[in-house]
Amino acid sequence: MKTDRMNRSYAGSDLGADALYFLPLGGTGEIGMNLNLYGHKGAWLMVDLGITFADERLPGVDVLMPDPAFIEDRRDDLAGLVLTHAHEDHIGAVPYIWPLLRCPVYATRFTAALLRRKLAEFGLLDEVPLTEVPLSGSFSVGPFDIELITLTHSIPEPNAVVIRTDAGSVLHTGDWKLDPEPLVGDNYDETRLKALAEEDVLAMVGDSTNAMVNGVAGSEADVRNRLRDVISGLTQRVAVACFASNVARLETVIRVAEETGRRVCLLGRSMHRIVECARESGYLEGHQPFVSEDEIDYLPRNEVLLLCTGSQGEPRAALWRIARGDHPSVGLDKGDAVVFSSRVIPGNETKIFELQNALVEAGVDIIDDRSIHVSGHPGRDELIQMYQWVRPQIAVPVHGERRHLAAHAQIAKECQIPQQIVGRNGAMIQLAPGEAKIIDQVPSGRLAYEGRRLVPVNSPVIKGRQKLVFNGAAAITLVLDEHGKLDGEPEISTIGLFEPDEPTDDLEEIEIAVRDAVGRLGKRDRRDDAAVEEAAQQALRRTVNRLLGKKPVTMVHVIRFE
Repeated sequence: MKTDRMNRSYAGSDLGADALYFLPLGGTGEIGMNLNLYGHKGAWLMVDLGITFADERLPGVDVLMPDPAFIEDRRDDLAGLVLTHAHEDHIGAVPYIWPLLRCPVYATRFTAALLRRKLAEFGLLDEVPLTEVPLSGSFSVGPFDIELITLTHSIPEPNAVVIRTDAGSVLHTGDWKLDPEPLVGDNYDETRLKALAEEDVLAMVGDSTNAMVNGVAGSEADVRNRLRDVISGLTQRVAVACFASNVARLETVIRVAEETGRRVCLLGRSMHRIVECARESGYLEGHQPFVSEDEIDYLPRNEVLLLCTGSQGEPRAALWRIARGDHPSVGLDKGDAVVFSSRVIPGNETKIFELQNALVEAGVDIIDDRSIHVSGHPGRDELIQMYQWVRPQIAVPVHGERRHLAAHAQIAKECQIPQQIVGRNGAMIQLAPGEAKIIDQVPSGRLAYEGRRLVPVNSPVIKGRQKLVFNGAAAITLVLDEHGKLDGEPEISTIGLFEPDEPTDDLEEIEIAVRDAVGRLGKRDRRDDAAVEEAAQQALRRTVNRLLGKKPVTMVHVIRFE
């Protein structure tokens, strides 16, 4: 996989050893798939290595991740990987890509607990050198001195990373917000953030997700109050759908269930895994035992709360299985309610609405109110506050689409940050010495986890499947005698082109066209398999396109009797 994946024209031989570079390979110009690199003194530091999820445009593919070809070629210079927090778009690619890099990995306790389970699924638990770092810890990775600063987000233990080098210091924020009442985990470390202003921070590389949203993200405490009001007014079985990774939300739902006289049942593999990791790390303690799927039918319906995966309409998640009526243990009846306590990730609207429509058709009440969710990312006011505290010389927006990055850069400009650099994946940014600038564009791209292998999203495998899905396929078998003449009629098989009971006139017309095309070949060409295949394939394609308006994937098999 390593040699021909992309054009590797950028050698990096002109990188100055005394300079400091920032290179995003994922997560800049998009939301998800974060992969960030810092270069100094001939070494590289990676911050985060995440995935995103594919949609129907990539049939047969569930997971996408950044192509690490640039750093894969330099893996001997990769000093280590620091993980800011445990969300999939920041750690999800580690089990897939670490075998290509084989570097040390650093994470705080909760993130490490979740990562270990992922590594175990891939048989990598004993291979990956994973160092557990305490909250607010400091350590060195090659020529980089690292300090973690605790922030708040929608998952425990989100960390900003201060990267100190001889060329200057960078604050890499990771994902964050300023939640005055996070409910789970430590509060953000305002003291350390303010102290950075005294260090003359060179650059802040920061979250842009909500740069277009006025105000602040909001507090988890407000969600708890609203959910308590909502659930206390429901009289039958209740299901709450939320992101399993939002441990503060899980804590809120569990607490509200107990306060309203309900027992909690966890539904969904990721829900069980996150709760297990949270308890292992000291969170979600002091609650009543959960009830199992097999026990809930023994309880009155008004004493049950289902805490479910599937808030984004994922077809294999627990809530969709309940909606389809194919969950082996759990069902919802008319008058039950489903509370959606999560934001809609752009692109998931259709799947979510299909799920909600299925639930409504079954007589289930839907409660989907913005007041029962808050974002985990900073609004404009929080970004302004962070810039006022840190006062970096350079702002580098990441973690957002182009419009988010531009809005973030404008905020930094209004905060009188001297420089704003808006890059994209693959932009080699020299932060120091001198004025920050983009000095080159290195190859970047996406890999798809296809079956049990990683392939580029523009590979023939993916392109062929896309064509097959949208245009169908046709295969034709030709039997030729010792003189190169057809022995019998061509045999045609198709996928996705004809209805089973459709008249065969079109197939007969295709057979005639192929037979005539082969028959027009000269004696020499009829003895050449390649020439026969080419003639038959062209006739097959032209005829199918004329009859059906489709350009299918076509295959020709030539069999000869000598």
